Amino acid sequence: MAVRVPKGYLVAGVHCGLKRDLRKPDLSLIVSEVPATAAGVYTQNIVCAAPVQLDRRRTPSNRIRVVVINSGNANACTGERGLRDAEEMARLAAKAVGAEEDQVLVMSTGVIGVYLPMEKIAHGIELAAARLGNDEEALIMAARGMMTTDTVYKLSGRTLSLARREIQITGMVKGAAMMGPNLATMLGVIFTDATLEVDTAQQLLREVVDDTFNCINVDGHTSTNDTVLFLANGAAGGPPLVGDLLDDFKQAFHSLCTELARMIPADGEGATHLITIEVRGCRTRADALQIARAIANSPLVKAAIHGADPNWGRIVSAAGYANVPFDPNKMTLYLNGTCLYRDGTPVKFDEIEVSNSIRAERETRIELIFQEGSASGRFWTTDLTPEYVRLNAEYRT
Repeated sequence: MAVRVPKGYLVAGVHCGLKRDLRKPDLSLIVSEVPATAAGVYTQNIVCAAPVQLDRRRTPSNRIRVVVINSGNANACTGERGLRDAEEMARLAAKAVGAEEDQVLVMSTGVIGVYLPMEKIAHGIELAAARLGNDEEALIMAARGMMTTDTVYKLSGRTLSLARREIQITGMVKGAAMMGPNLATMLGVIFTDATLEVDTAQQLLREVVDDTFNCINVDGHTSTNDTVLFLANGAAGGPPLVGDLLDDFKQAFHSLCTELARMIPADGEGATHLITIEVRGCRTRADALQIARAIANSPLVKAAIHGADPNWGRIVSAAGYANVPFDPNKMTLYLNGTCLYRDGTPVKFDEIEVSNSIRAERETRIELIFQEGSASGRFWTTDLTPEYVRLNAEYRT
């Protein structure tokens, strides 16, 4: 089933010359026909891009109407001129669709330290405003307009019925590298026609991002531009969601964000494997996530998976330096369902069979089980490949 644009929104994606390839869109618009509740979660990098600074000032809000996105240029580390350019992007987008300037949020992604070519941006906004639509083609073009080194556009949706109202949640993300937790460069826009209070939307976004987009890693590099925006315009009708209705909405929202989060490392630059790391039996969720993150960040673990090498010692030792106290003699490790290490001692297993299981499947599953408590955590990462090194060595040259 095609992903739908929620009621009361128009979207577009166009090419305006920021990318050399004329076939690749590089500017997108998302427009709500009425003021929407808007929430945002942003990079934890203290070196943050001009659009992040602008959006932080404007969210949360109950009157946002437009998100304008460019790819090919991050507008990061560009000083006061960068801030002026981000504000000018907002002004141009507002003028093009009949909104107020402070009703616009801005996102940028691409090369750091290069000023935006504002003539091209202005032309792109005019083009996009003229092509706004609510069909699947317009939605795909908008999703493609935020891509940089992504090989596929990342788009998904959920449709649910709440109190006899049909509600649509749609999300698009971009990201393939420069990807580490704390909005592990990713951009995301999730928009819905549900009615939500401002504080509810901000809390919901923060909680779900913490369990989804903050649990992905490609290279451990937290970007200057990471942003996830959430818009709810209420076009489906009815009062703000509360109680059981809000719980049902949150479940669908979490499912959508989980799917979108997995898409990012699955499309990691040069990646041949998506690695899911499940850690269970810890004292706290924070402990479980810290161990999972240490494993996900290990270039040795990632290289071993690329080589289909069931080198469990690398996984166990990464857990050991995660700075989480545990009893090493009560730790068990499974790789693709096969036990390799139990209660602090090696287990006899068929190395060729486990190696073939890694090689044959796109997804590799690591399960680490402790006996410290009942808390668990999950992380997604990629293998480390020669193609990743090549792509990033040649990114600007």
